[in-house]
Amino acid sequence: MDAAPQTATPSAEGPIGAKAFLDQLFTAGVLTETGVDGLYGRSGDFEEVIERFEALVTRYAGADKAERIHFPPGMPRPMLEKSGYLKSFPQLAGCVHSFMGGEADHARLLQMLANGEDWTELQQATDVVLTPAACYPLYPTVAKRGPMPEGGVLFDLKSYCFRHEPSQDPARMQLFRMREYVRIGSPEEVRAFRESWLERGPELIRSLGLSCEIDLANDPFFGRAGKMLANNQRDQGLKFELLIPVANEKPTACLSFNYHQDHFGTLWGIQQADGAPAHSACVGFGLERVALALFRHHGMKVADWPQSVRAVLWG
Repeated sequence: MDAAPQTATPSAEGPIGAKAFLDQLFTAGVLTETGVDGLYGRSGDFEEVIERFEALVTRYAGADKAERIHFPPGMPRPMLEKSGYLKSFPQLAGCVHSFMGGEADHARLLQMLANGEDWTELQQATDVVLTPAACYPLYPTVAKRGPMPEGGVLFDLKSYCFRHEPSQDPARMQLFRMREYVRIGSPEEVRAFRESWLERGPELIRSLGLSCEIDLANDPFFGRAGKMLANNQRDQGLKFELLIPVANEKPTACLSFNYHQDHFGTLWGIQQADGAPAHSACVGFGLERVALALFRHHGMKVADWPQSVRAVLWG
């Protein structure tokens, strides 16, 4: 598919800064302020853009015949603990807490609330944590099925995800949607899958009149030990990101292409048909980020977007 012609718009002439872009989105009614950074309402136009973009992704991936499986935005706490997420990203994780007291505790809670005191100390952690990435609940699910068939498996996932990093950069939301394709199989199969999306991803994004580039990347591992993990990830070329200019001078990662090697296969006991630990790779689409890039470069009114872009999204 040929890339759509780049159409210059006044709103896309150089970086304007994250806060200025966020204010533009609020003023235009594209996003709705809630009083918490990174937590916003979305307009009907914003949601429709995401729906249309997802349909475009599905058209690109349709021939792959992925099994569609979607999980809720919460997952079992023991599952997250076993995954190792808290070792690498404790700063991003969120646990659901609830009130579990009796009537006396409730009366105390109401009094604390009336006094403006911190009533959350009366809440306790539940067995539910907020999903940090759409693919995390998938691996134990696949493991329960037993050894995979010859040729491996491919899944199409979508979930709201949570990461605790409040910011006035609209592209860094605390609650956001992630669409993923996850390939599980032999090293050769999963590497070929990732390579195919390293080609298809830029083609798809450029068809929307957006400039982009692929760059080697690493995850935001926590602490001093995390620096070693990040360096190792980059040295082995395990993570690439597709970057699109949105508001800041540094472009924003809107797609990621990750090769996990046999990490999840070994962790959860996912076996290839021959019994060897399975390898996995995924391509992830940050749906809000892609939508924000479209509003940033083509303007706040969808009806005024270039016809070439509307033709791709609306057909």
